[in-house]
Amino acid sequence: MFSIKKHYLCSRFRARRDAYIHVRHMRIIKKLDIFILKQFSLLFAGTFFICLFIFMMQFLWRYVEDLIGKGLSMEVLAKFFFYAAMTLVPISLPLALLLAALITFGNMGERLELLAMKAAGVPLVRILRPVLVFALAVTGGSFYFQDVIAPESSKQLAALLYSMRQKSPELEIPEGIFYNEIPGYNLFVEHKDLETGMLYGIMIYTQGTGFDDTQVVIADSGRIQATEDQMHLKLTLYDGQRFRNMQNTGSAMDKSTVPYLRETFKTEVDLIPFDNNFSVMDANLFNDNAQTKGLKQLAHGVDSIAHYLDSVGRDRYKQYGYTFLTSTRLEGRSDSAELAQRIVDEPLDYDSVYSSLTDQERNRAVRQALDRVRSGEVQTEMMREDSYYHNRQLRIHKLETHKKYALSLACLMFFFIGAPLGAIIRKGGLGVPVVVSVVFFIFYYMVNISGEKLAKSGEWDVAFGLWLSTMVLAPIGAWLTWKSNQDSAVFNVEGYQRFFRKLFGLRLKRNIVRKEVIMNEVDAAKMLPILEQFSTDCAAYEQSHNLWKMPNYFRVFFRYEADTAVIGLSDRLEAIVEELSNSRDNRIIGALNEISILAPDAHTRPFRKPTLNTIIGVLFPIGIVLWIRIWRYRLRLWRDLEQLQKQCKYICERLKM
Repeated sequence: MFSIKKHYLCSRFRARRDAYIHVRHMRIIKKLDIFILKQFSLLFAGTFFICLFIFMMQFLWRYVEDLIGKGLSMEVLAKFFFYAAMTLVPISLPLALLLAALITFGNMGERLELLAMKAAGVPLVRILRPVLVFALAVTGGSFYFQDVIAPESSKQLAALLYSMRQKSPELEIPEGIFYNEIPGYNLFVEHKDLETGMLYGIMIYTQGTGFDDTQVVIADSGRIQATEDQMHLKLTLYDGQRFRNMQNTGSAMDKSTVPYLRETFKTEVDLIPFDNNFSVMDANLFNDNAQTKGLKQLAHGVDSIAHYLDSVGRDRYKQYGYTFLTSTRLEGRSDSAELAQRIVDEPLDYDSVYSSLTDQERNRAVRQALDRVRSGEVQTEMMREDSYYHNRQLRIHKLETHKKYALSLACLMFFFIGAPLGAIIRKGGLGVPVVVSVVFFIFYYMVNISGEKLAKSGEWDVAFGLWLSTMVLAPIGAWLTWKSNQDSAVFNVEGYQRFFRKLFGLRLKRNIVRKEVIMNEVDAAKMLPILEQFSTDCAAYEQSHNLWKMPNYFRVFFRYEADTAVIGLSDRLEAIVEELSNSRDNRIIGALNEISILAPDAHTRPFRKPTLNTIIGVLFPIGIVLWIRIWRYRLRLWRDLEQLQKQCKYICERLKM
């Protein structure tokens, strides 16, 4: 009875302990998630506004000519920047996610926080989970933004831009050049007083209904002011003359004797129509633009355009297909269909018919034929333009539909590039992450723009053109995520250096420095026989193996034998160098640095795996190249052995001194 009760109490204790550990573990993970999200969210907010500002500057540079000199109010400019920012939010989110993920996980890797989490048993996939949830939320928000908010912003921005372009410019008349921003006037001012607004040395050239109705006004000074209703300009001129061409006037004067009219004045006031008010046009006029539509409106637009093209295509086939050549000739006859079929089945001898006509009938037939051809050409060109326009609109509507999905998923794709890349690089701050982010985003932007243009022109399929950038970068993100989860040193510079050194047969140079404190002095009596014996063995190997001869192709690729002699010489050489590095003689240290590092198997086979050697040997052209490479390594070993004998002799002489 006691044992049963004890077992029951122990089981309850273990259950409570496991529950406590589980709850405590969950609390730790929750705090870890909050810690990671706090770092990432702050960086994401900062990078988002930086990216949005950069894109805003690029957007402003495109439309700077529409803003300068228009006298726009701060309210209008504020609306312009607001709507422009709303349209640029979807393209700013992917770059902000990429940059924020790179900086966040780069900082954590640089501060060894990632290493501590992995040491505690938390895998990288679990570390990425809170930021992944955040990226999914941003992806969904981007899709909603593009479907609901961005179309309305694009519509308002288009209306605002059109109104800005139509607005008359502010009167900022320059000095020394003709100013033609006032409709119908070319104004030249020699000098102007900025304080009083007076203009000096004025010349005005106006052209009314045509070239013959021309006036030139020259004045000593003047002033231009806008009227109170902002609908006219008040032009006041002082001490001037007016010259007017009389060739196209209705005057009763003799135009042959009075070619122009000259008028002198002291003061003259003219009112010039000039609308200086700003009014925004109705934004609903841009409802047919694909950029101003959501997904439902785009789907409806695609169906409408496709239905129009199908119906118009069938009508045009009926109108200009089978009966095009015969309808005009047989028009008004009850048996036109039968006659048209006869013309098709039994072609006429047009030469005989033409020769049977009179000259007048021939001329009339030729004129009718030419008129019919010109009319058909004009109609065909109109149909071609109409078909091209509607097909292009259909592609643009499909393009905008795919873009909303592709640009939203770009946020998730850039997260899977930035987060693993930051964990691999382990560099925080704004240095390396910014460079890497810009390189990836420029590559994405170039591929995306190229695919979009080719899809819009009809050279590529719309879906392929829009998703090309995603198809290119998604495998990169998957590969980087897998590599970072495996703790692979993808960007280990030393690993790449070793690979290229091995590929091109390059070797490291020895870098032995004279030691300040030497614990074990070099025993010259002990080292002299070792060096002499090593030099003798090198000479014997060189004479017995004839390294200068071509290697045996079959032995290199199909019957590998390890060169134990060179392996032994290499081990003995490193032991000798290690012992002599304790020397106090700088010349001996310099001689050691001149000794090359031997590669024991470079002159015997191209690869370590016998199967790979066999395959390369069978592929004769590639095998020849590698066989010549093996011969090169044999000659290099021959030179190394010659050098070793000289250096051993020199070191022995230094040790005997």
